[in-house]
Amino acid sequence: MKTVADPRVLRSLVERLGRLRSDSERRWGTLTAHEMLCHLGDTTAMVLGTRPKHPPSPVRQRRLVRWLGLWAPVPWPHGWRAAPSNDPKAAGTRPTDFAKDLARAVEGLEGIAAAAPGSLVPAHGFFGTMSVRDWQRWAYRHTEHHLRQFGV
Repeated sequence: MKTVADPRVLRSLVERLGRLRSDSERRWGTLTAHEMLCHLGDTTAMVLGTRPKHPPSPVRQRRLVRWLGLWAPVPWPHGWRAAPSNDPKAAGTRPTDFAKDLARAVEGLEGIAAAAPGSLVPAHGFFGTMSVRDWQRWAYRHTEHHLRQFGV
């Protein structure tokens, strides 16, 4: 299964992010390409603990939900709303400089790829308790989902 911990997978995601343009058209959803980069930067910063997490929810064990969302070979559904703190149209980071926002998204992926055990936030609001390996898979799936959203 692909995760950002695999240097080839990470490199492929970074190359695809590099093909994204500010005027890339979305296939679904409401985010622009630039807003999506801000969303990726916010979510990875939250996982790395460098951005405050949205209001904490109780940490739950959701093994089946986590397995289905992260490890089952099923594409993520379209139309899920991001938490307001990770939504650039709400309380998330607003787009400023495309190159800087792209670099921030890439830095977040690289940080998760190189994460040591215990260095990432312990849980995801929907998937529950997460290991580093789970977060590395999440980072791949989340980025892949948004790259498909823009056809890159």
